[in-house]
Amino acid sequence: MSEVRELAFKAGELDAADELGELRGKFVLDEVVYLDGNSLGALPVAVPGHVDDVVRRQWGSLRIRSWEESGWWTAPERIGDRIAPLVGAAAGQIVVGDSTSVNVFKALVAAVRMAGAGAGAGAGAGAGAGVGVGAGRDEILVDATTFPTDGYIAGSAARMTGCSLRPVTPAEVPGALSDRTAAVLLNHVDYRTGRLHDLPGLTAAVHEAGAYAVWDLCHSAGALPVGLDEHGVDLAVGCTYKYLNGGPGSPAYLYVRRDLQPRFDSPLPGWNSHAEPFGMRPEYTPAPGALRGRVGTPDILSMLALEAALEVWDGVTIESVRAKSLALTDFFLECVAAYVPEGRVESLTPGAHAERGSQVALRCPRAGDVMKRLIENGVVGDFRHPDVLRFGFTPLYVGFGDVERAGRVLGEVLT
Repeated sequence: MSEVRELAFKAGELDAADELGELRGKFVLDEVVYLDGNSLGALPVAVPGHVDDVVRRQWGSLRIRSWEESGWWTAPERIGDRIAPLVGAAAGQIVVGDSTSVNVFKALVAAVRMAGAGAGAGAGAGAGAGVGVGAGRDEILVDATTFPTDGYIAGSAARMTGCSLRPVTPAEVPGALSDRTAAVLLNHVDYRTGRLHDLPGLTAAVHEAGAYAVWDLCHSAGALPVGLDEHGVDLAVGCTYKYLNGGPGSPAYLYVRRDLQPRFDSPLPGWNSHAEPFGMRPEYTPAPGALRGRVGTPDILSMLALEAALEVWDGVTIESVRAKSLALTDFFLECVAAYVPEGRVESLTPGAHAERGSQVALRCPRAGDVMKRLIENGVVGDFRHPDVLRFGFTPLYVGFGDVERAGRVLGEVLT
C-alpha cells in the first residue's frame, strides 16, 4: 500500500505542475481513463456546436452559397495550413482531403514518376537540380513493419508503375538503397510497438541515394515534433483522427514540399485539382502548388469538424506536448514496473526517448482478454493480434493520475 500511496502522490505532484493540464477541460471526457487516442482521439468540446452550425445554418440555410460565403471551397488548404505547424511545415504545402490510404497512393506514385522523369532527387539532402534520376529507377522500398494498408498500396503502386517492391525494415533502408531505388515509404512511428524511427537520418540517406522519401505520420503528428521542412522530407501523409482529434473518419492530409509542387504528378487528377475547376475542360491542367493534391469534392461535414477540433492547439507548442508525452510514458512504465507482477508483461516500446513515440506497447499472454477486463474496470486501451496491449498517451487530455490508475488496474487484472 505504501507503494500505491507513493505513486499516487507523485501523480498528484506531476499533475499540479502540468502546464498543459488546463487543456483537459477542452475535451468531452468522463471517469474512464482513455488511453486509446492513438486510434481515435477524444471529442473536443467546441466541435458539436460548430458542426451544428455547419448543418443548420451553412447547409440548412445558406445551402450552395456556403461554398463561397462559409469558405467551404478553400477548406482543404486552409485546414492544411493549421496542421502545418504541428508537423514542422510552412504554409502552402499541405492539403486536407481523402483518406490516408488514398494519399499514400498519390504520394508514392507521384514520387516514382518524379524519379523516372530524370529531373533530380529531393534537394533537401543536397542533391542538386542537375542530378539526373533516369529511367533505371524501378524499385520501391517499403517499411516491412508498416500498417498493412501501406503495404497493400505500395504493392499496387509498384504494379501500376512497373516497379518491383522490396519490403525492408527501417534499420535496413540505408543498406538497401541503390541506384535502382525510386521511392521509399516509411512510418515515422511503428503502430505496433511505438518505436520512433529516425526521420532525419533516413531521409538524408534516401536523398543521398537520389531517391524520394515518403513518410506516414499517422502515429506522430500531434504527439511529437516532425520537422518536415527542416529535414527536407519530399512527401508525407497522415490521418487526423488520432492525436489531432478530428473525429472518426476525419479526412487525411498530404504534404508536398514546395519546390517539388510543380513536378507533382498525381495519379488521381480530379476537377478539384484542375487549374480551372469550373472550366470543365477535357484536358487536365493541374492547379499550382499543393492544390494539385486535391481530387474531388471535399467532404465538408467531417472536414469542418476537424477544423473546429484543431482550435484546441491554439497557443500550444508541439515541443511542450512532446515533453509531456515522454513524462507520461516514463511514468506509466514506472507504474507498470511497480504494480504488475514480474514477468507478466514485456515492454516492446524502446526505453530511449529518441526512439519512443507517444504509446507504450506491452507483450502479454491473452492480450485480448486482458484488454477486455481493463475496459470493464475503466481503463481503455486496445490490443493488436496476437499478444500486444497498446496504450496511447495524448498529452492534451491525459493526466498523470490517469496513468497511475491505468498501471494500478493493469496490475490488479494480472495478479
